[in-house]
Amino acid sequence: MKSKISPSMMCVPLLSLESTLRTFEQAGIEYLHMDVMDGSFVPNFMLGTDFIKQIRSLTSIPLDIHLMIARPEDKLDWFDIKPGEYVSFHAEATVHAQSLCTRIREKGAKPMLALNPATPLAVLEDLLPDLDGVLLMGVNPGFAGQKLIPQTIDKIQRLRQMLDERGYPEMNIEIDGNTSEENVKKMRAAGADIFVGGTAGLFMKGYGLAERISNFRACIDLI
Repeated sequence: MKSKISPSMMCVPLLSLESTLRTFEQAGIEYLHMDVMDGSFVPNFMLGTDFIKQIRSLTSIPLDIHLMIARPEDKLDWFDIKPGEYVSFHAEATVHAQSLCTRIREKGAKPMLALNPATPLAVLEDLLPDLDGVLLMGVNPGFAGQKLIPQTIDKIQRLRQMLDERGYPEMNIEIDGNTSEENVKKMRAAGADIFVGGTAGLFMKGYGLAERISNFRACIDLI
């Protein structure tokens, strides 16, 4: 599958928001990763509903909404989800995963299950028919700038093997966490195809954003 970039919007300086979005458009960025945090499921607050609406008014790039929130089924309508967007929720955050997938799909969006580093792949077994993708966390969610948990690469490989063996070879694997140039090469080789670009890969001080995007894409297009 073609590799895709989904920059983490929590890493974008607010004063350069519009110019950054124009750079993303010119570079052919496929998605914008929206980290939604509630201070409960993860120990941080980030990217509220109004910010997400404003992003939609500024660009036509589809959103990749990552709900790091408790009981997302109670809050789904807050986000005015649009057709074509990805919406991921965490396995531990809801007891009604299948019905939540149905509601996301009814909005024309694509449901994904997000797995924390210590969450086993086994939770996917009965949910695969309801999903369009799996978001693997390479760090514990909540904060940017963390080191990659070493087991991540093997987990990507095992997930790709599971999907292939169970008849889902086209299902997307998104990876979020310490996506440096060195790491994304390994992640891509292991089977990931959507890459959340954060402080380790795209938003590095002292480098131009367009140059960083070009280098990042060269790393994930090696295969």
